[in-house]
Amino acid sequence: MMTYLVALLIAYAAILLVLRLFEPRMIFFPYIPGRLSGDWNPPGLKKEDVWIRTSDGVKLHAWWIPVAGAEFTVIAFHGNAGNVPMRADTYEVLHALPASVLAVEYRGYGKSEGTPSEQGMYLDALAAYDYVARNAAAALATRVIVFGQSLGTVPAAYLAAERDVRGIILEAPFPSAREVAKWAYPFLPGIAGVMRSRMETSRYLEKSKAPLLVVHCERDPVMPFAMGERVFRDAREPKWFFRVPGECHEEASLVAPEEYRARLREFLQQVRQQ
Repeated sequence: MMTYLVALLIAYAAILLVLRLFEPRMIFFPYIPGRLSGDWNPPGLKKEDVWIRTSDGVKLHAWWIPVAGAEFTVIAFHGNAGNVPMRADTYEVLHALPASVLAVEYRGYGKSEGTPSEQGMYLDALAAYDYVARNAAAALATRVIVFGQSLGTVPAAYLAAERDVRGIILEAPFPSAREVAKWAYPFLPGIAGVMRSRMETSRYLEKSKAPLLVVHCERDPVMPFAMGERVFRDAREPKWFFRVPGECHEEASLVAPEEYRARLREFLQQVRQQ
């Protein structure tokens, strides 16, 4: 019996080791549905293709969607399994607030160079902020709103912890990679303990004093609604929660377009009052 138990433990440890080795491939999906999928010239969206160099030399692609005299600049980080063209509808909403938008493709996604990684995402976020600070008017550079969807909520929260931002909008966030792993793989006890990835959204938010808006669909098929509630509960004031009826993940702007726009405008008004 002891021999069988030891063999079972060794086999399980081997499974955890394999998962650790292939961890990046289990987290990042830049080729689903296709790295260059989507309409790169969406009608009605007057964008400029810009290139941003990170501190470690990676060349990032982004869309710059300016608004003359805009009060805010939104730095937007898209979710997993996609690129900026696949989120064009959301950028149109942000642009119409009105706000200038820098929609960033972090490394390994879309037209950006490099290979996806957690630390790489953080360097990408810092480079995006520095790009806005260099290229926007000084007054606008101090009025940055960070916006993230799903996986993109991680670099957005990190940037809010590391730089002076006026507001944070997180759509379908999660508290940490380890919490997601425990939810996704309940049959693999100990998986969180062997993970290298942290992606500690809740911890990053603790370091920021900027107003927060959390957006989450009630029936999210990808990231449980409870994850968004947890992020909101852990965050400091001031904060607001927008509960979107229906089933969606990053599509809140399409599922409830009028209310989505209204809640974003209300949030910006709250930001102005801080």
